[in-house]
Amino acid sequence: MDFSLQLSAYYPDKSYGGDRLYADMLEQAVLGDRLGFDAVSLTEHHLINILLMPAPLQFAVKIADATSKIKIITSVAVLPLHDMRIYAGEVIVADIFTDQRLMLGVGRGAFAYEMERLGTPMETSRDKFNESLDVLTALMCEEEVSWDGEYYKFDPLTVMPRPVRPGGPPIMMAVLSPEGIYHCTRRGFHIQTTPLAGNHQLMLDQVDAFQRAKGEMGPDGEALTISLSRVAFTCESESQRRALTQAAQGYYSRFDNVFTGPGIVENGMIAPLPRQQTADELAQSLLICGSSEMVDKLGPYAEAGIDRVILNFTFGAEHGETLEAIQRFAEEVMPHFTKEVAYAHGH
Repeated sequence: MDFSLQLSAYYPDKSYGGDRLYADMLEQAVLGDRLGFDAVSLTEHHLINILLMPAPLQFAVKIADATSKIKIITSVAVLPLHDMRIYAGEVIVADIFTDQRLMLGVGRGAFAYEMERLGTPMETSRDKFNESLDVLTALMCEEEVSWDGEYYKFDPLTVMPRPVRPGGPPIMMAVLSPEGIYHCTRRGFHIQTTPLAGNHQLMLDQVDAFQRAKGEMGPDGEALTISLSRVAFTCESESQRRALTQAAQGYYSRFDNVFTGPGIVENGMIAPLPRQQTADELAQSLLICGSSEMVDKLGPYAEAGIDRVILNFTFGAEHGETLEAIQRFAEEVMPHFTKEVAYAHGH
């Protein structure tokens, strides 16, 4: 089982500055590359102060220039916000500039506040996503593509340059339901999912759907992978665990506002709203713990057949604390699941 660092921007204080915010994320990527993480993943979000990365392909190129081998996953790129005739070329160029280390994770969008203000409300984002994905794959796989659909109508055109890799970088679908995972896998896509609040049975059902579809595909499905996204932090003490659990509660008071709540945002800052779930209840669903407990909590994922766990360490800790937690994870947790050996100082 491999591990990815989700380079997740959390920006509760505007005075910190976007330059410092992204420098911190780049430093995490460089450390992850040195420590043997399989990948880093980049969200795409706009107009808000959590998970904010309005230019993931640009950042992917920056990361590739500063690292040597780590994969770079868009996790996820929100296709309904882009014109696929332009975006296909941007993806192809980013794949070239990252030396083919790019994996294109795609989704329909998750925050109504963001999607509505950018012209694609959640009510129509699924249909627009489905058509956008079809257009994107056609443009990267074929020449002289024309289209007559609900959202795209255009005469024959060829996106230039053509992909170095046939069909462009591999595509990963963000999907939650086991049925959706089954059908997306059968279409030849990698899968990214999450068990929500640590729901073990849902995770087993998600993996089973993936494995069934992959098995039915035979050799065509052998290279496909399933990734699981989780919030995590490798703590060095019980007091740090308690502090980080409280920080996570603050993070989710904003996240819930735009994910399932009313979407109250002022000047780009999401209002923290009271949560029904207590901090102790939240702690049970996250991977905020010491190294030995982390190994125990990750064990069922490896046993179930998860290929990659995408870990979000960034939800309120100081940057230095976050780097230390990433290093602890690489040195004390990863060796239980991967053949990689962590070299903290590049020796």
